[in-house]
Amino acid sequence: MNVIILHGCSSKEEYLNDQHSAPQSHWMPWLKEQLSARGISAQIPEMPAPYAPVYEDWQKTIERLEIGPETVLIGHSCGCAFLVRWLGDSKRKIDKLILVAPWKIARKGNKEKEAFYDYPVDGGIQSRVNKIAMFTADNEVAWGKESLKIFHDALGGKVIELKGRGHYTQEEMKTDEFPELLEEVLH
Repeated sequence: MNVIILHGCSSKEEYLNDQHSAPQSHWMPWLKEQLSARGISAQIPEMPAPYAPVYEDWQKTIERLEIGPETVLIGHSCGCAFLVRWLGDSKRKIDKLILVAPWKIARKGNKEKEAFYDYPVDGGIQSRVNKIAMFTADNEVAWGKESLKIFHDALGGKVIELKGRGHYTQEEMKTDEFPELLEEVLH
């Protein structure tokens, strides 16, 4: 088993102020550490320009990684939108797809984000993935809940709603630990 954890998008200011630390934010380093302690290879690749994502640029980055039938792909927020689109385009078979606070709705008028988010979800992904799970929170914003519905309607899978986690960011979770996600990866 190998695990690839894909960060979400940030504002340019957040990205530059955090010295390009998008992949090291939230619960991701904790999860990687937990998996590594169990002898499981885990990576958190830094995707190009997460404040202005371009699908083709992210595609080049992910295709450098080893992804196959034993791989677990985990996305957060816009990372979920990318993974679902990429799985549809690449027709790759993987073990698990786990979406955390999935996002698929672009703000109107933002052409870059519209190009990134606006695509039809390939329902055939279900047949190429052994297990699909999606995390949401009781206090996720309305667009986040709508995004979850879009993905769940197209892909099915298990929906896990936790209390008080918001959009699964450090500020909203108040912790960097995410044991429920670790459990989902391991089982």
